[in-house]
Amino acid sequence: MSTPAPSNPGLSKPNLMVAAPGWLTASIMLATVMQVLDTTIANVALPHMAASLGATQQEITWVLTSYIVASAIATPLTGWAAEVIGRRRVFAGAIAGFTLTSLLCGIATGLPEMVIYRVFQGLFGAVLIPLAQAVLLDINPRERIGQAMAIYGAGIMVGPIIGPTLGGYLTEVFNWRYVFFINLPVGLAALAGVMSFLPKESTKARRFDFTGFAMLAISIGALQLMFDRGEAVGWLESAEIWLYLGLVVSGLWAFAIHCLMADNPFIDLRMFRDRNFVMGLVFIFIIGLTLFSGLALLPPLLQKLMGYPVIETGLVMAPRGVGTMLSMLLVGRLVSRFDPRVLVAIGLALTAWSLYDMSGFETQMDARLIVTSGVMQGFGLGFVFVPLSTLTFATIAPHFRGDATAMYSLVRNVGSGVGISLVTAVLSRMMVVNHEELAGQLTATAPQVRDTLPGLLQQSPLMASIADGLVGQQAAMIAYIDNFVLMMILTLAAFPIVFLLRRPGAGRS
Repeated sequence: MSTPAPSNPGLSKPNLMVAAPGWLTASIMLATVMQVLDTTIANVALPHMAASLGATQQEITWVLTSYIVASAIATPLTGWAAEVIGRRRVFAGAIAGFTLTSLLCGIATGLPEMVIYRVFQGLFGAVLIPLAQAVLLDINPRERIGQAMAIYGAGIMVGPIIGPTLGGYLTEVFNWRYVFFINLPVGLAALAGVMSFLPKESTKARRFDFTGFAMLAISIGALQLMFDRGEAVGWLESAEIWLYLGLVVSGLWAFAIHCLMADNPFIDLRMFRDRNFVMGLVFIFIIGLTLFSGLALLPPLLQKLMGYPVIETGLVMAPRGVGTMLSMLLVGRLVSRFDPRVLVAIGLALTAWSLYDMSGFETQMDARLIVTSGVMQGFGLGFVFVPLSTLTFATIAPHFRGDATAMYSLVRNVGSGVGISLVTAVLSRMMVVNHEELAGQLTATAPQVRDTLPGLLQQSPLMASIADGLVGQQAAMIAYIDNFVLMMILTLAAFPIVFLLRRPGAGRS
């Protein structure tokens, strides 16, 4: 059943008419939040999983890596699958598969089967995010795209923020298995909604370009493994990382050449002629760097250096999500009234300001600055994400939307992986450097030694141990601050891109 055309001739029509767009949007967002939550909700439960599954701390990280790699490889399949199988079937099948594999993860008894289930969970979950964005773009007229992207952005950005909080609560109060069991009611509700309200669409024959997909999958998988394994094996000092790097470069080169020469390539490279789309990809890569890097840094900072318990860590980080939701509600109304580029610039400024505030963190301080900087950063990122999505897809041809939204999600995820690896490497390196510099200042004539640690002058082993601990703590705090400054610089570096974007209605590039 379709809704009648709008009576107001000044309003544009959506590309896909549905009977209950509100209910369909709610169902889509349930699936979106469910998938995005699983990128971070399991992080805090890893030590409990390792003990239960008989795995080491290094081995248990494959629970995260397997999901991320599988999801990254499968994301580009979204456009092809939606055209050939139909969006309704793909969406429903992905939700059902994700829900079932969540159940299997929750009842896993060993690490090998857990990794296998997480691989399939990543494969099913990969199509949910780009499909959700494509459907929201199609069921809303142009003048409501900003509000639709605000709803979509709320799910994308709030999910990773509340993930550690929810995961910590479920693990502490119930069991780590409930980190996966919580997906069951959410997935069933989302499946029922999509089956009820998303209409069937005609499919079309589109040959599966196995060569193109294989080359892209190899390069994406190798890239994810390179960043995930780099810190553990010493980056370019390891032959393993050189192997991954070679696969990335050769795979992308072969993929690009193949897509230029093939009659029906896996990804139509003509969509990259759209300037807004290309600039949007660059921008969302940077947002992926800053958003998820901060989320990766804060839990260990709060727990290891500041002594916050798991649940309290989640509570201190929760206001960041509140800031994001507030900005999403506000910017959804503003994006149709103001130049979206101005809103993006305001969001970038707020985000950079919050990172500047975070560079003032100290080991001995209350939670006030953590909360206020988190709210400001969440507010700023919300102002960036919604108008950026609007600008990125403002001029893209409708027939490219399936592949374009998949590429957008893929680039954001790659940016997240690069960002987490970058801040981890910087953190490890700067902790060593800072420790050496601070320890070098503890000479016999230093005031700190004479007034605070006089036992060092008598070569007391106990005082030496205490001094080393204090130096290590300060070295780590400075290393975290170095990372916050780095993310602030990256955020400020994105400002020129704002002026390369065309506002909607300004003409196509």
